[in-house]
Amino acid sequence: MMPETENTDPASNTTPSASPDAGQTAPDLTAQLATAKAEAAANYDKFVRTAADLENFRRRAMREKDELRTAATGRVLEDIFPVLDTLALAVSAAKQPNADVKSLVGGVEMVLSQFKAALAGHGLKEINPVGQPFDPHQHEGISHQPSQSVKEEHVLTVVRTGYSLNGRLLRPAAVVVSSGPAKGEKA
Repeated sequence: MMPETENTDPASNTTPSASPDAGQTAPDLTAQLATAKAEAAANYDKFVRTAADLENFRRRAMREKDELRTAATGRVLEDIFPVLDTLALAVSAAKQPNADVKSLVGGVEMVLSQFKAALAGHGLKEINPVGQPFDPHQHEGISHQPSQSVKEEHVLTVVRTGYSLNGRLLRPAAVVVSSGPAKGEKA
């Protein structure tokens, strides 16, 4: 007769009594299950609260962004109000029967410089590159034209002024680029 041996599981090479739960009683397992359920409920509650906090943060950030945009726009408009007032005065002066064209032009130029100063105070900068080398990152070349006075690949004339805001290009300057002296002409 063979000696009695414990049954072993060939796959795990362990005996049934070697499992960690083998010596536990039903009340111990019930307590562990209750603890695990309580921990799962607490984790779910934390998840739900965190998700709600994240959604509240998103809404608050959007609201603050909109308020900031409104405040910034308000400051720009406040600086433009004097320009509108001056422009209204210019229109009123132009409607007078004894309006002088020369003084009207001077008034309009004053309004234009006031408007440019108001926008420059908020970081707007004109791009007017006459005589400078052509830069495709700042300028939009619309044509080439021969020129005796302006070097080749330099801006000859600006058709439309460009603008940048705090270093960020808003609109490139539309320019005519010099192709140098015409063929047959001396530089």
